[in-house]
Amino acid sequence: MKAGPKDVFLQLLNIIALYVSAGMFINLIFNYINIWLPDAVSENYYTILAARSSVRWAIASLIVVFPVYIWATWFLNRGYAALPEKREMKIRKWLLYFTLFLAGIIIIGDLVTLIYNLLQGELTTRFSLKILEVVTVAGGIFGYYILDIKNRAPHKIFAYAASLIMLAAIIAGFFLVGSPKEERARKFDDQRVQHLQLLQSEIINYWVKKAALPKSLNELNDSIRGIAMPQDPESGAVYVYEIKDKESFKLCATFNLPSVPENIYYGNENWAHDSGQTCFDRKIDKDLYKPEKPRST
Repeated sequence: MKAGPKDVFLQLLNIIALYVSAGMFINLIFNYINIWLPDAVSENYYTILAARSSVRWAIASLIVVFPVYIWATWFLNRGYAALPEKREMKIRKWLLYFTLFLAGIIIIGDLVTLIYNLLQGELTTRFSLKILEVVTVAGGIFGYYILDIKNRAPHKIFAYAASLIMLAAIIAGFFLVGSPKEERARKFDDQRVQHLQLLQSEIINYWVKKAALPKSLNELNDSIRGIAMPQDPESGAVYVYEIKDKESFKLCATFNLPSVPENIYYGNENWAHDSGQTCFDRKIDKDLYKPEKPRST
């Protein structure tokens, strides 16, 4: 039986959705493993943040693409039930065998990469979990489509099992990286930390120039350099600044959420904070930051 445009489109849609879903699922679980089992040898705070961002992208992709794969598979199988001769279409055979080929390539490529990372010193537990995931996903796809070629694939069981696994992985992602509302709140907190870092830098610069702490943050505004002291990005409130003695000061901000655990794990506790108002005590080291000598006229 010849394949028409509709058959070609559906077959391609089905296979592409499968490739994207499988790739994103593997990526999702890899990032879960990296976050749950952090390795200070190969990662830092910023790579963990990148992993969290990758988790969100994988979840977004799976929410859209995986249902397309399930729908396309269901629609094709319904057509095969009505016209069994469609199973013998050349495009279907070619794409099925290409899928088997690609599953084998993925297994080989990922195993090479994982073994390389192990030789580079990656934690053996992470290595074992990633190997297990690759073999399970690629092996499951390989086995299912081998049976599909023989017209013995358990379509409903595969669809339900895959859907439950995908749903569990997506729900786990929301627990791990937080809801959209929580992520927005955390972005505001990140901006607050950046503002406090700027304020601290400008206070130190003021100290170096004038051998004294500014009496208020307004003294740090500099129209020539285009420097204006930031305010809270959410409420517009002025950040709290207090002078403790000649070399010590305090900066405070009100945060929505506590710092992410990785911040402290990777030694970035300098700006670690709880929810609510958090103050950071700073003391200028006169050996590091020496006041400039007045210029002679």
